[in-house]
Amino acid sequence: MSGVRAAMNYSGLALLREALRGHSGWGPAWRDAAPRTEYDALIVGGGGHGLATAYYLAKEHGLTNVAVLERTHIGSGNAGRNTTLIRSNYLLPGNERFFEKSMQLWEGLEQDLNYNAMVSQRGVLNLYSDDGQRDACVRRGNTMRLHGVDAELLDLAQVKAMYPYFDYRNERFPIRGGLLQRRGGTARHDAVVWGFARAADRRGVDIVQNCEVTGFRIEGGEVRGVETTRGPIFARKVGLCCAGSSSRVGELAGLRLPIESHVLQAFVTEAVKPMFDGVVTFSGGTFYISQSDKGGLVFGGILDGYNSYAQRGNLRVVEDVMEAGMAMMPLLGRLRVLRQWGGVMDMTMDGSPIIDLTPIRGLYLNAGWCTTGFKAIPASGWCFAHTMARDEPHFINSAYRLDRFAVGAVLDESGHGAHPNRH
Repeated sequence: MSGVRAAMNYSGLALLREALRGHSGWGPAWRDAAPRTEYDALIVGGGGHGLATAYYLAKEHGLTNVAVLERTHIGSGNAGRNTTLIRSNYLLPGNERFFEKSMQLWEGLEQDLNYNAMVSQRGVLNLYSDDGQRDACVRRGNTMRLHGVDAELLDLAQVKAMYPYFDYRNERFPIRGGLLQRRGGTARHDAVVWGFARAADRRGVDIVQNCEVTGFRIEGGEVRGVETTRGPIFARKVGLCCAGSSSRVGELAGLRLPIESHVLQAFVTEAVKPMFDGVVTFSGGTFYISQSDKGGLVFGGILDGYNSYAQRGNLRVVEDVMEAGMAMMPLLGRLRVLRQWGGVMDMTMDGSPIIDLTPIRGLYLNAGWCTTGFKAIPASGWCFAHTMARDEPHFINSAYRLDRFAVGAVLDESGHGAHPNRH
């Protein structure tokens, strides 16, 4: 199977035409395909990373005989359980070049996919509270500019002008300034999944839902396919994009991965009038916040700090996140929290991801995204598709090698050391 499937292009003209005929001409955005017995390549995991990989395999490398296998329905994992931030304000060269590639792809994504992913470059502001944090922001900002990435160091007066309702009299958690990336912002998580699914389907990719991988067929150190709840499927190339389940799926193939799974909670309040036009992170506590298109304030904080596959969290972290939010912006205390959810984070030992080949020929790994997975989706798919198609990493993801922990080439972006419970 190859080629681009015929489908309606989304446009203002198409919307007007369908409005005039009662919206009777809209078809499904993608097919819910039944699995065939053999493909050129399989992607295990139907989240943003898996769907983006399948799309770029078809678009950039001409591999259209591809299937995405999802255990439940696409986007049911972390793709639907995050706070939708996009940014490229990183320090280390291996991370900076990768996330800037992702930002560049975000900026043209809607035109590329012909789908409204609601990309909003509203700006990301990282606050600092003391001289040491200011020096760290200066260093990171200078590194960003050396890589051609936008960065602005703001003083206290400039931050006050942007957000006058923060608590600037809190001496325990003072706000002294911040580092701003204006190109950063947010995107709509479910729209990103749907957009990549639709674009991949149009290029011939099969999206197979309710198809759990239960084992791998490996002969002579080379992958031959997978066993699933819907029968065996054969392929010479298999890519794993399983996020918090990476260790469990990898174990089925005999892989022991340098990953632990932790829960990360997020929250959303009742809807209020537009008041928060950017994304802000608070240095006085691990806290970040933005306002959704529906009006709710979306925020989160630190990991729950223990290994778990449960998509829920504990009250200690709820209290910690609320305290940090109140310290930064006391008016939060007047809002009701409507929803809380947890995502399962696949935490590597240095806090940076893995996009690489594995010791099993034909088996590839995309994992270890920690808390950075959503913003990485376009570049992750683009780089992983290159790695699978060419059997070698691209320069952009060359630092994300699987064996870096054995050779000491770690990417410790946050400076926490090899302690996953601290990331």
